[in-house]
Amino acid sequence: MAGPRSGSGVVALVSLLVALVGCGGPSAADSATADVQRLLDRRAAAVLDHDERAYERTGTGGDFAALRAVPLSDWSYRVTEVRRTGDTATADVELRYRLAGHDRAPVTAGRTLRLSRDVDGRWSVDADRPAKKSAQQLWDQGTVQAVRGVHSLVLGVGQSGRSLRDVAHLADRAVPAVSDAWGADWSRRVVVLVPKSLEGMAGLLGSPASSYRGIAAVTTGETGAPARAPADRIIVNPEAFALLGGLGEQVVVTHETTHVATRAATTPATPLWLSEGYADWVGYRAAGRTPVEAAPELSRAVSAGRVPAGLPDDGDFGFTGDASRLARAYESGWTACRLIADRWGESRLRAFYRAVGEHRERAGAVEEAMREVLGTTPAAFTAEWREYLRAQLG
Repeated sequence: MAGPRSGSGVVALVSLLVALVGCGGPSAADSATADVQRLLDRRAAAVLDHDERAYERTGTGGDFAALRAVPLSDWSYRVTEVRRTGDTATADVELRYRLAGHDRAPVTAGRTLRLSRDVDGRWSVDADRPAKKSAQQLWDQGTVQAVRGVHSLVLGVGQSGRSLRDVAHLADRAVPAVSDAWGADWSRRVVVLVPKSLEGMAGLLGSPASSYRGIAAVTTGETGAPARAPADRIIVNPEAFALLGGLGEQVVVTHETTHVATRAATTPATPLWLSEGYADWVGYRAAGRTPVEAAPELSRAVSAGRVPAGLPDDGDFGFTGDASRLARAYESGWTACRLIADRWGESRLRAFYRAVGEHRERAGAVEEAMREVLGTTPAAFTAEWREYLRAQLG
């Protein structure tokens, strides 16, 4: 009797140990995650080494040729989740990359990858696309061409080399013009993306195309960004940009470059009339345009006796489809900044911009900066601005 009971105990103990070992070992999902991470580490190395054959050995998802011309200093993946079904899987991945000579910190982009496993158990990438609610990258739209300027990097898809060189020339003129107005305490380099179409622009911004119809360019970037942050991207709407003349193109690129330069000093305390108005002021600073030429919509309103009661709110800058209202908002901000430069001087205008941004909160920021830098109040300034409009545009 004792023998069999002892044998049963040994069997039970062995079974328990096997169960415990099984509980402590990696799950199939954990194993797939580790395998996919190793696969993507090899894929990243192939991108940085410009090794197309090594890239192709990691799968067919993504087009190596599309990003061949992009100057990269870093490229890596971090797998956040793998959902496996047999020999197929879907992976959520964080792509991190830096443009050489421009990005002080990596750009992070969410990606969704479809993968499959062969008979030998090796995973490969079948598809690589932006994650849900994530914007496209330029190489998602086609083969990227790169043009380097003195102060610029221009990346384009579906554009001629000549058109990209023209944009680089505009950016190279904009950078010193902005530094002359704002100062040299910024990177003094810009990255410009030129997609093939308005839809391509919208894809890069992760928004509907209708939001940017008629807008020649926008600049991405976080307000109040720290020194170590990815470089802002100036994104061109090629359809609207093509309708501008040479002066208009230069004003637009200089305007957007101003946003790059002032980003660290632009915070939630900065109203759009100031940030957009200042960018327009720099854009037009050396353009030789009269106020009536530079502010036609506002000029028509003032000439008709419709002088604005006050400076525009942030909501007036929304892309609502009312082009005249949007133009008047930009022109109002520009004339306000022009008034400060004319009345108090360009250095005071710079100081006022910085003082507003230093508050970090909207409430009281403009009021205190006007008092400390300009020696006036919002009410007095608004009254003076309305008289300035009558004198300049009436």
